[in-house]
Amino acid sequence: MTVFVSDRFNSVTDSKMPFLSAALDPLEVQQRFTEYLPTFQNSQLQKIEVMRHKPGRRCLIEYELLNNHGQTITLIGKIRAKGTDFNSYELQKSLWQKGFADDSADGISVPQPVGIIPEWQMWLQRKVQGAIATQLLTQTNTIFLAKRIAEVAHKLHQTNIPPRRSHTMSDELRILNERILLVIQQYPEWKKRLEQILVASNHLGENTPEQKHCGIHRDFYPDQVIVNGSRLYLIDLDLYCEGNPAIDIGNFIGHIKEYSLRILGNSEALHDWETALTERFIQLTSEEFKTSIESYATLTLVRHIHISTQFLERRPFTKILLNLCEQRLHIRNAS
Repeated sequence: MTVFVSDRFNSVTDSKMPFLSAALDPLEVQQRFTEYLPTFQNSQLQKIEVMRHKPGRRCLIEYELLNNHGQTITLIGKIRAKGTDFNSYELQKSLWQKGFADDSADGISVPQPVGIIPEWQMWLQRKVQGAIATQLLTQTNTIFLAKRIAEVAHKLHQTNIPPRRSHTMSDELRILNERILLVIQQYPEWKKRLEQILVASNHLGENTPEQKHCGIHRDFYPDQVIVNGSRLYLIDLDLYCEGNPAIDIGNFIGHIKEYSLRILGNSEALHDWETALTERFIQLTSEEFKTSIESYATLTLVRHIHISTQFLERRPFTKILLNLCEQRLHIRNAS
C-alpha cells in the first residue's frame, strides 16, 4: 500500500535535525514503530505529514495508521533539536497514570503518551479528536465550558507531580522587560509610552501577592484545551513548572482579552467567559487568588504587545494593545 508523505516545510533540509529524512521515510517509520511501539506493530502506516516545523528547534509529525480492526489511529511525534524531551514524556505519562486517562470520571484527560524513538529525539502521543476551546469562545451557551476549564487548571494544580523548574514573578518581569525592549527597538516612536508601561508593570508585579506554589501549565490559554463532547484534554505541557496557580488563570484571561480585541473589536466582548472562569477557580481554591489573577492577566496583555509585532496579520493591533495596557495599568494621558 502506498503511504502518502507530506512535508510542506521542506523540513528534511534542516541540518540541526538530519534524522528527519528517516522520520519521514515509510519503511524506516514502520521499522522504528515495530521496535519501539509494540502496541502498533501490526498497524498499517497510511500517511505521514509534517504539521509544524521551527527550523533548528522543533518539528511535529503526524503518523496515520490503520489497525487490525480497520480503525484509524493518529500518532503525534514531537521532535526537539536539542535532544529528546524526556521530561515532557514522563510528565504526560505520570498524568495519564494519576487520573488523566481517557476514562477519568471527571472527564478531564491528557492525550495518551505511547513511546519514545531515541534516534529521532522524538516522543509520541495519540492524537485526540475535538475542537480547541478557542473555536468555541464565541458560540452561545458556552459559559459552562469556562467553568470546566477552571476545573482543568485546578486538577493539574492538585496533582503534586514535582516540577523540574520554577517560574516566579521575577522571571515573569524579566521576560516582559526583554520583550518590551525589543518592541522599543522596532517602534522607537513609542519609546516613552513603552517605558512607562514597563515601569508600571514592574510596580504591579512587585506588589502582587505570591500564593503557595504548585505545578502549573504556564502556557495555559484556549488553544491548549481540546473539547471532545463532555471530555476536555489538556495539551502541550512543555513548560510545566512550579509557580503561582494564578499564572494559569491570568494567562488564560489575558489571551481571551487579546482574542476579543483582535477578532471581536472589543477586549470586554467575552467578559462573561472571564468572570465564569475566575469565579469557578476561586470557588475551587480561595478568594485570595483574585488580585493575582488580575495582575497576571494584565502582564499577559503587556507581553502580547511584543507577540503582536511577530505576526504580520497582528501588527495592526499593536497600538490598540498599547492603549489597553495603559488603561489597565492606570497610566495617565493614555492615548
